Amino acid sequence: MMEWWFLVPMLALAFGVMALAPLGVQVLSRGVVFIDLALAQAAAAAALWVSVLLHDSNAVTTQIFAALGALLCAGLVAGMAKRWPAQREALIGLVYVAGASLSLLGARIDAHGREKMAELLAADMLWASWPQVASLAACAVVLGLVLLLAQSSLKKDMIFYPLFAVIASMAVPILGLFVVFASLISPALWVHRGLLLSLAIAVTIVAAGLGLSASWYFDAPSGACVALALATFGAGSALRQQARAKN
Repeated sequence: MMEWWFLVPMLALAFGVMALAPLGVQVLSRGVVFIDLALAQAAAAAALWVSVLLHDSNAVTTQIFAALGALLCAGLVAGMAKRWPAQREALIGLVYVAGASLSLLGARIDAHGREKMAELLAADMLWASWPQVASLAACAVVLGLVLLLAQSSLKKDMIFYPLFAVIASMAVPILGLFVVFASLISPALWVHRGLLLSLAIAVTIVAAGLGLSASWYFDAPSGACVALALATFGAGSALRQQARAKN
């Protein structure tokens, strides 16, 4: 039987999905799918290099530099999307490759770089802490207020890109890049197929919970299990569209 501590990673996942899903809808509507990977990878690379350059870095320092890395990437992506709209996806893909390459170089230098890089890709959410839950909850509240007060503001580049960068940089060290990407895209795909955003978020949280439960039951890596569950759920949106087309 699961103990009360299971509530902590479950809440982290729930708040993470609530903060990321509306941004994922914007990503799909803008046609810049690679942006979430690029920003998340930039945040991961910055977090990894902090430990290389500052051996006594703490969680706050790491988070600040992760946010700065993501904001720098967001500014670069926004500029490229505006200047070269026809090639924006290809250019954003190259930004992602550059970020991944920087992460590999940093992991090679750091004595524990391999373990840190694996954690940034697929974090072990079973050991999430209450402060991490609080930071993701704050992200969800801020985004909820933006949607409540002026939903159209997310369509503005000067608000969308910085907000996306900060939230992604907060989520990556806690959830891992794979889960962050899946939390952005999976519910957005269902919204694109006609599901209400609130319902898509709720079902995504259930899917994430199933992945987390499977990782606990089978003693498997939680990040990989949750990402696999969310990817499967997101892929189901294509089957729904196919079934609709047949009818």
